[in-house]
Amino acid sequence: MALMNGSHPEEFILLGFADRPWLELPLFVVLLIIYPLGLMGNIAIILVSILDPRLHSPMYFFLTNLSFLDMCYTTSIVPQMLVNLGSSTKTISYTQCVLQLYFYSIMGGTECLLLAIMSIDRYVAICKPLRYTLIMNQRLCILLMSIVWLTGMTYAISEASITLQLPMCGTNKLDHLVCEIPVLIKTACGEKEANEFALYLGCIFMLLVPLCLILASYGRIGWAIFQMKSSEGRKKAFGTCSSHLIVVFLFSGPAISMYLQPSSSITRDQPKFMALFYGVVTPTLNPFIYTLRNKDVKAALGKLMINMFNSK
Repeated sequence: MALMNGSHPEEFILLGFADRPWLELPLFVVLLIIYPLGLMGNIAIILVSILDPRLHSPMYFFLTNLSFLDMCYTTSIVPQMLVNLGSSTKTISYTQCVLQLYFYSIMGGTECLLLAIMSIDRYVAICKPLRYTLIMNQRLCILLMSIVWLTGMTYAISEASITLQLPMCGTNKLDHLVCEIPVLIKTACGEKEANEFALYLGCIFMLLVPLCLILASYGRIGWAIFQMKSSEGRKKAFGTCSSHLIVVFLFSGPAISMYLQPSSSITRDQPKFMALFYGVVTPTLNPFIYTLRNKDVKAALGKLMINMFNSK
């Protein structure tokens, strides 16, 4: 096998579920169905948030960014998954693997931070309603999103770059579905303790700190909701916040179990299923969770579809 830079292979073999070939066709079919559905759902959220003046608020500004992130997140891994699941070779070039690693890490890290910012937005909206538009002004929203993107990119690029410095020592088989930082560290040879420790610290900052901020925000939100005198107001606030909380736990739960669980307790196939869950299933479900539980979004989608139908 030819090597690049004396230590990196020209291509990797993503083993995936090669030891369970009966699972590959059903998984291929499922991905072929849910990937376009996820794209259409996220595109719909972006369109209605931009086109409907009633949705020109900080909440939908952040939701639009989340939909864009989810589209990029799934697109960074699903097409290659489909190619490998539908082929007997299951290879990915070193360059493609590196690009996938960077994009996948950037989108994942950025989404962790964005979910925290969205919880702060809900906190201000419910706990400080009279000052909401003053606090969450357009300038602050753009500044917060810029910080989220910059922090997510900085973390992911630095973590991925450090990982790529590890020598592969002629190994080109990755027992995974995607090029992900933990599997590359596990496959590499030589001294890896520093990389594993850096990944652990990074995940505490990118996963646990935002999650703690989210839980703290929703603790205050829950108290404010129970103090509301209007049952309609409580119902509306609970509906909006519960959608976000569902998304948070669907994303954070599998990610924490993958990145912060001791490697000795992780089974062989667990990283593959976890990657499918937080990299494909959750981004696909997000637009439907927000749509099905949000009257404003459903009304805007209905209006958009009627306008499209009438234009024909």
